[in-house]
Amino acid sequence: MLRHIQRWWIYQRERFPLFAHGALVAAFSFSAVAYSSLLRGVVELPALSTWLVAFVTALAFFMQLRIADEFKDYEEDCCYRPYRPVPRGLVTLRELGIAGILLAILQLTLAIWLYPPLLIFLGVTWSYLALMSREFFVSTWLKARPVTYMWSHMLIMPLIDLYASACDWLVAGDGHAVRGLVWFLAVSFFNGMVIEIGRKIRAPEDEEAGVETYSVLWGCRKAVRVWLAVLLVTAICAAIAAWQIDFFKPVAVVLVVLFSLAVVVARQFLAHPLTGAGKRFELIAGVWTLGMYLSLGAGPLLWSV
Repeated sequence: MLRHIQRWWIYQRERFPLFAHGALVAAFSFSAVAYSSLLRGVVELPALSTWLVAFVTALAFFMQLRIADEFKDYEEDCCYRPYRPVPRGLVTLRELGIAGILLAILQLTLAIWLYPPLLIFLGVTWSYLALMSREFFVSTWLKARPVTYMWSHMLIMPLIDLYASACDWLVAGDGHAVRGLVWFLAVSFFNGMVIEIGRKIRAPEDEEAGVETYSVLWGCRKAVRVWLAVLLVTAICAAIAAWQIDFFKPVAVVLVVLFSLAVVVARQFLAHPLTGAGKRFELIAGVWTLGMYLSLGAGPLLWSV
């Protein structure tokens, strides 16, 4: 038993760090619930049950995405990245499949417990995740088009966010709130791209054979410029979302500070693309995403309570 626990502990540390991901998903889910509440004009802390269902379900979704990637990338990992947990035999695909099913049962149970109509949104998100895991049945076509591949996979982000927010507006029976969520969902979509591009920008010496990073596909300079452009688009969506809940100025300050920090990191990387320097983009993407969600949902709600 202890050996099994150790194996899974090592797996999560390497492929899905629970503490780091948990903190980000906690902010993500709380802010989705809080933003929905603010759109409805309800200025109070969400019920613990509402937030916990949103958080645990969202965290399970992201874990299922990781598991789906393990299946999808198995052959490439065996060929080019044999040091990863599955190719080296730390855990098996069968074990990961069972874990994914158990997570789905947990999500199903929580939805029924909180509010059964949530099953509709759960089913939609599951369906899209399943299509993603099969590369929409056009794998070769998608892989030849990296940009299409990225945005088609990032659509899962607003779906997860929609489910988390539905734990508030759907349970409250206020369908009008969903119309105002569009800019918050857009933030989720573009934030996903910020993280995805950021984690695939590397210094030339850090590139690996068989690993298609954006710094290889586009070159370092173009990859960094695209990353900054996506940050800017995300900031615009966040500013509009903040305007809808009368919290524009504080969010604008956060956006300016974080974007300025991103620009500094980008310039330093382009001037000195040293080994390991690319990890700063992933770090800044995480800080950006955390700051974005907290300033849009948790911040204005806690400020007003």
